[in-house]
Amino acid sequence: MSKWPGKYVIGLTGNIATGKSVVRKMLEHLGAYGIDADALSHRVIAKGAPGYQPVIDTFGRWVLNGDSEIDRQKLGRLVFGEPEALKRLEEIIHPYVDQAIDMLVQRARQRTIVIEAIKLFESKLAGTCDSLWVSVAPENIQRTRLMSKRAMSEAEALARIRMQSPQEEKAVKANVVIQNAGSFEDTWKQVQTAWKSISPITETAPVPVQKPFKSNLVVQRGRPNDSQDIAELITRLSNGTNVKTTEEIMAAFGEKAFLLLKEEKKLVGLVAWQVENLVARTTDIYVDAELPLTHALKTLFTEVERASRDLQCEASLLFLPPALAVQADIWKELGYESRTSQSLGIQAWQDAVEESMPDNTTLFFKQLRIDRVLRPI
Repeated sequence: MSKWPGKYVIGLTGNIATGKSVVRKMLEHLGAYGIDADALSHRVIAKGAPGYQPVIDTFGRWVLNGDSEIDRQKLGRLVFGEPEALKRLEEIIHPYVDQAIDMLVQRARQRTIVIEAIKLFESKLAGTCDSLWVSVAPENIQRTRLMSKRAMSEAEALARIRMQSPQEEKAVKANVVIQNAGSFEDTWKQVQTAWKSISPITETAPVPVQKPFKSNLVVQRGRPNDSQDIAELITRLSNGTNVKTTEEIMAAFGEKAFLLLKEEKKLVGLVAWQVENLVARTTDIYVDAELPLTHALKTLFTEVERASRDLQCEASLLFLPPALAVQADIWKELGYESRTSQSLGIQAWQDAVEESMPDNTTLFFKQLRIDRVLRPI
């Protein structure tokens, strides 16, 4: 039993580039509340957070960048391969991360929680979980992923991979092992099977269906088996400039969720949306030109914000292409305003922009809650 009454907690880990985050996203699609412990550790050392000054006192002001924020790449290079330095950093960060996890789990409305932590077995967290999951992948796939997604050289990728403990050591401690070396569909099937078997508490949450404004438009949460319909809609509404395949959409479910706008069961619009580190990020919006745009966007974003608040989000970021960014009156009515990353003031929100904002888009921002969940973490 986990230490949180009424909650079923999955601890998820795996070595670098084995697809831990993809597995966490899949569990979120099935109704779990996801927590990324590594993202929380970044919050702990942001300017104004409790770990900021202790890190500077321990490692020196040279770890700061031009904005007086801690440069995580500099800090990472310092502790990489230096066990004593890494231990000192973890002694600063881990107590605050544990505090944040406890707060998020207690406040979550969902009964099933998945906590992704790269050092799950090296911490006390493993002992607080009901089920331990490990994602694994062959070294050649890890290497390829690091070289393609993180622009590492082969030598850098292999050094990162081999500094970690062997995957087999984690796998033998796990209740569930996900082989994350094949297609998204293959991994999805493994996750679904494990989800159904671990406990009755993890029965898939019903797909939310909203029918606001007394119209015939409804919003439904997309599932991977909707991938073909989603691909066809994006291809059609982009006039062929953004041709998508079913396989590409299936893979996209490893990173984001889709909210589908339907009219009389016909798919007429969607948003691609993700939540990381308590920040909602909408990266793609498609609406059939025959629909009243204001009404369609209100319908979609009522559900985006409802779902975001349910996930304890502090802010909603929209990355809008020129054709939608000029609809300033609509976004103002919905409570959004055009902003720059620097004007947001909160490091976690600025990081979300830098991590997610596509080229040739404009940032629109809305704060979803005044009482920030992890203040000051």
